[in-house]
Amino acid sequence: METATLGRTGLRVSVAGLGGGGFSRLGIEKYGEAHSASVVRAAYDGGVTFFDTAMAYGTEGAVGAGLRGVARDSYVISTKFTYADREGNILPEAALTECLENSLRRLGTDYVDIYHLHAVTAGDYARATETFAPALIKAREAGKIRFPGLTERFFAETSHAVLPTALRDDFFDVIMTGYNILNPSAAKTVLPLAIERNVGVLCMFAVRRALHDTKQLKTDLDRILAAGQADPELVRRDGMLEFLTDSGAAKSVMEAAYRFCRHTPGIHVTLTGTGSAEHLAENLAAINSPPLPEDILVRLEELFGGVDCVSGQ
Repeated sequence: METATLGRTGLRVSVAGLGGGGFSRLGIEKYGEAHSASVVRAAYDGGVTFFDTAMAYGTEGAVGAGLRGVARDSYVISTKFTYADREGNILPEAALTECLENSLRRLGTDYVDIYHLHAVTAGDYARATETFAPALIKAREAGKIRFPGLTERFFAETSHAVLPTALRDDFFDVIMTGYNILNPSAAKTVLPLAIERNVGVLCMFAVRRALHDTKQLKTDLDRILAAGQADPELVRRDGMLEFLTDSGAAKSVMEAAYRFCRHTPGIHVTLTGTGSAEHLAENLAAINSPPLPEDILVRLEELFGGVDCVSGQ
């Protein structure tokens, strides 16, 4: 497994990270925690040293169980705090401390390496950071977290409304951004700032429904065209993405998608989520593969380089 330094954190991590969210949530809802823990351990045995979860996912316990007995300094844990209630009201500062303690208990560890404010919207950003930055600082000083992070709500704000502001504020050491073949806009609006600030970048949404469900792909292509963000002639010719495999560039669209993200400058960890150890091995092999050919990258840029209106969800 190839590794990268996660920006200014200095953490050396695998370029592939196991994500505990998404649709799969490590298979926990279908197969239970013991199965999900076995997927976590399979990831570790396969060279993964970066594990992402969240209180909202219900997979912290599985991550903790899967890594039980493993040397704590041999892996990195990223988890998240849901900063608002279901009605959208921002919680009090004390809620972060309480939730962090619960996360530590579920994970079976004394500290987490990265603790994110989870799915922050542009409208909530100022108040959320004002409320919770002091608690994050206190948690870091107490040794409960090592680095503060922030994740965007990509499926709702596909044009990255919050991350440029967060990066300019320069408080968060790590961010998580949505980025994929269909919407590579972060490469223009987020990643240059992250590189400038030496902020660690986690890539989510590398592969979502549109890349393995032709009906969803068609829906997203229609949205892109309705927004005037792509050339209709190019979309009619190449939009269903067969050229990725017909050209021999990749064995599957999913493989191409992971390689596209993993080799984008500024991205340190590409997350993959699954409830199957076999599927996990395929995804890790894809992330560990070489970059896509230059002519394919040019073609993708011509197709989707101007898109920021879909997530691929």
